[in-house]
Amino acid sequence: MKDKQDHLYIDEVSHHRRRYLKLVQFTQSSTKAAAVMLLAAVVALIVANSALYPDFLSFWHADITVGFGSSVHTMSLAHVINDILMALFFLSVGLEIKYEMAVGELHDVRAALLPIFAACGGVLVPIVIYLAFNAGSGEAANGWGVPTATDIAFALGILALLGSRVPSGIKVFLSTLAVADDIIAILVIAIFYGESPDIGWLCAAAAVVAILVLCNKNHVYALVPYLLLGALLWYCVFMSGIHSTIAGVLLAFTIPTGSSVNPHGFTHWGGAQVSHAHEAYEPGQPVLGQQDYLATVAHLSRVARQVVPPAVRLDHALSPWVSFLILPVFALTNADVSLGATSFETVIESPVFLGVLLGLLLGKPIGIMAFSAFIIKIHAAELPKGANWMHMFGASVLGGVGFTMAIFVANLAFADASLIMTAKVGILCASTIAGVIGFLILFFQARRTSSKEGTDGTGSAAVEGDTNDAIAEPERGADGTSAAVGHGDDAGVEKQLQ
Repeated sequence: MKDKQDHLYIDEVSHHRRRYLKLVQFTQSSTKAAAVMLLAAVVALIVANSALYPDFLSFWHADITVGFGSSVHTMSLAHVINDILMALFFLSVGLEIKYEMAVGELHDVRAALLPIFAACGGVLVPIVIYLAFNAGSGEAANGWGVPTATDIAFALGILALLGSRVPSGIKVFLSTLAVADDIIAILVIAIFYGESPDIGWLCAAAAVVAILVLCNKNHVYALVPYLLLGALLWYCVFMSGIHSTIAGVLLAFTIPTGSSVNPHGFTHWGGAQVSHAHEAYEPGQPVLGQQDYLATVAHLSRVARQVVPPAVRLDHALSPWVSFLILPVFALTNADVSLGATSFETVIESPVFLGVLLGLLLGKPIGIMAFSAFIIKIHAAELPKGANWMHMFGASVLGGVGFTMAIFVANLAFADASLIMTAKVGILCASTIAGVIGFLILFFQARRTSSKEGTDGTGSAAVEGDTNDAIAEPERGADGTSAAVGHGDDAGVEKQLQ
């Protein structure tokens, strides 16, 4: 594969760069990220039902001690993943939400009304279904939040398999719905699944957030101060009793999405610097000795980096780690469903299993479709571009893929290990079925549309005309989440949200 910029590099490193570009392309694929996470979940399931399971548990529950002198803290490796690494995942989710609110689909309230309303339906109906099986059942009733969450990484990864067969409007609808769903899930976790907060630590966390906001308002564009204060914020939230992952979202909303460099001025200044570098360069002389040339290029490089908003730089740095390390490790740690002495029949007869399974498999599509139909019926919104109701139905079924976020909520909702295991079985069954059915609905609808257009003599060009203007495939950072902020290199510079 010949790259357009290959001529800029010496022959000896061009092939290394091509390998690097392939790696970058791999890490930006939401489909591949979902596949890696699925593989991790399958490995966890196999190990959990083998003789290796005791050693597997011992490894993840091994204690890690951090501190100095008498001030030490001990956490298991599993808690490090769920409390620290997942905070980075939520930071990635927060950056995506902020992008959507700044220049994406959530920026225009009217345009975002359909997916936002659909997301609300996709949360409320699963709660009703779950409580229909578990209301008044003690701790089991506390799991009402489990079937409310959609896994963005898996849902969009499945959608990406269909490529241009799916109208661009459906891609935008599902990605925006998933973002709105994430906002609701974050609120549910923060309000309902934390411990009684410690007021002192909560005030300390509020003070750190205030400092972060001041940094933003005073046009601090360096990332280091935000990351250092973010680590302090995480500790304060962790000690307060609210789930520490919320710190990642709070941090994301304080990181600037604007540029410290005037984009219009940069284009003129940059052109002048390039001209100066061209004049300063001496062909045939060692580059190391061309001080004027090197100084000009280094200055241009430093300024050019600052053109990219801090939120975009951070999202680009986080996304591969979230998608290909944090989420797969989370799946490996938390998808370990071991039935042990419990029969599968006993599990599937449990009200928790039925509430989770039917909440995701039926509640999600019913809620999304019903609320979408209502908002369209009153003419407050319209169907996504190029889509029909069968496309909407397929997308709403994919909303029932609840893997990462649902398992995360299950771990918070239940103290009883058997209830957590039962909920996980429901999540895995529902997510698998919803993913397969949603894919098949959209696949056969695409074939039906293509066949109809071929019969009408319009050919496939009409399909391509509707779908080629699709948004770039929403890439995940870790729920796997979309690296949508990464698409804002230009828009984020022009439309600043301080």
